[in-house]
Amino acid sequence: MTIKPLEHCTLLGMLDDGWAGLSDTARQRLATADVVIGAGRTLELVRPHLAAGVEIFDMGGKLGQVAGWILEAREQGKSSVALATGDPLCHGIASWLTGKLGRNGFEIMPAVSTLQLAFARFKTAWQDIRIATCHSADAGEWFVGATPEHGLYKLMRTIAQHPRVALFTGPENTPDRLARALITAGYGDQARLSVACRLLLDDEIIFTGLAAVDAAEMQFPQPNVVLVERTPDAAGPGFGLEDLEYIQRSPEKGLITKQEARALSLAKLRLKPDAIVWDIGAGSGSVGLECARLAPHGHVWAIEKNEGDAANARANAVRFRVGNYTLCEGKAPTLLDTWPDPDAVFIGGSGGELSELIKLILARLKPGGRLVMNFVTLENLATATASLKENGAAWDVVQLQASRSQPILDMHRMAAQNPVWIVTASKENT
Repeated sequence: MTIKPLEHCTLLGMLDDGWAGLSDTARQRLATADVVIGAGRTLELVRPHLAAGVEIFDMGGKLGQVAGWILEAREQGKSSVALATGDPLCHGIASWLTGKLGRNGFEIMPAVSTLQLAFARFKTAWQDIRIATCHSADAGEWFVGATPEHGLYKLMRTIAQHPRVALFTGPENTPDRLARALITAGYGDQARLSVACRLLLDDEIIFTGLAAVDAAEMQFPQPNVVLVERTPDAAGPGFGLEDLEYIQRSPEKGLITKQEARALSLAKLRLKPDAIVWDIGAGSGSVGLECARLAPHGHVWAIEKNEGDAANARANAVRFRVGNYTLCEGKAPTLLDTWPDPDAVFIGGSGGELSELIKLILARLKPGGRLVMNFVTLENLATATASLKENGAAWDVVQLQASRSQPILDMHRMAAQNPVWIVTASKENT
């Protein structure tokens, strides 16, 4: 179905060269408009060319009123032009305005995207990039363990999953802050930044291939856009790490779920890419960190009461560059009431609060969610199954006993590991 835009309402994209960069049609729309809407800086670029008596609305801090201004102009039979930067369909106002006015509420006349222009300056193709933005409120500096509420979280997750990311920056969320975030996240040695500043203005300046450590100490003229490029395989394997690859307490008293039990537990959790996961009794962090890698669009909240193990888990998060993982120090159920409801929960250690934890988790678990627990003692197994029955949960148990080869003289023998009971539970449908 072809939709004809309503007359006299135009969403017009433009760049910082202002009037000079507009097409003849765009100039005609502006010169004859009864109402012109735009941000203050953009309005100043075209003000000398507007008709006498034109109504001008500055939408700085008043985005929510734009649709109303357009509708009022339409009701009065007036033509209106709303100004946007570059292509308003690329992280611009167009999608939001369509939701307010409908797809046939206005005509869109885009300019060249700011990103298109920046890549022309960088002299590099851009068909394979991922587009992101941090043009928002002051997000503050990035830190290991940041939750999804942090203003840079979405951007840092995008960078973690894509080797080439182009982004729009903001007055506070600047390229140097981004460079420091990359260093903190463990990408300092692999990431390179290209920055296009003040495009189409007389003082335009372009930086290409900056090392993060250099960009972190620089000040960049605004406005600007950034390309972040990093080694595609910098993050390493997402699943199946060996036990000794994790930092853990030594000698072998460290709390780490062995690889065989870890693999089966992860399978039983049945994680979706956007899963919210709780890891209770994180130990060295092995299960929670692999959950985070298997759910790149989700987030893992972990808790560990032992200070040394918590430090190791944090170090492992840094080592494996896992950015969707938040570790809290404490004894569950402390802090669990501050976490979002989970899709999956793993219990590796309960601190003597097993029954209480099971009841709490089953009450918070999302529909279709799973609780997986590992036990090495008969007493904890008995407590868990009794509590699951009492709380009306469906459950099953797998006893896992693996043997690993060990050298003996010039040969090998099989050394048995302690058996582990893996309990999987879910709430009964009611």
